[in-house]
Amino acid sequence: MLKTGKKIFYILWGVLLIYFLYSYIKNPEILSVDYIKNWISSYKGHILIVYILISLVRGFFLIPSTPFVIVGALLFPDNLFLVLVISMLGIMLSATSLYYFSDLLGFSEYLEKKYPEKVKKWESKLQSSKATYLVLGWSFFPLVPTDIICYVAGIIKMPFKYMFMGVFIGELVLVSFYIYSGSFLNL
Repeated sequence: MLKTGKKIFYILWGVLLIYFLYSYIKNPEILSVDYIKNWISSYKGHILIVYILISLVRGFFLIPSTPFVIVGALLFPDNLFLVLVISMLGIMLSATSLYYFSDLLGFSEYLEKKYPEKVKKWESKLQSSKATYLVLGWSFFPLVPTDIICYVAGIIKMPFKYMFMGVFIGELVLVSFYIYSGSFLNL
């Protein structure tokens, strides 16, 4: 029964990822700030609820949070702290899910067989208490997806608290910057 549920989950997740990838290839503007802002704005009476739901589920599809954070600042310029809280909840939910479900996705065995030296190298780096700083730096750097470090941390069984604190602090700084600089676009 568990294997059937796992297969169904993989199939649904795969179909949705393929759909989003196809949509992005067909129309790359779907991840632009203006497109997302207009799409969310089309739900006039429920705009905050739609924004919260999208912020919470976007990580499951490995969609970057940056456009959604900036859109939040543009849509709710009078509630920037609320945008910060919603964005951080979505990011931390995504990070936690990727950490705990990394083995469920089944890539760990593949990576350990294909790249045993690299896995050992990352394992030694991410097992120490200083690993928080590595994760923090990775999370703060905007050109690399935070999802990757969360996934790797889960695969190698990095202590959750180190991963969580690194992602939280790094993303808090980055998201705060996005929100407050994004809010100036409204002027």
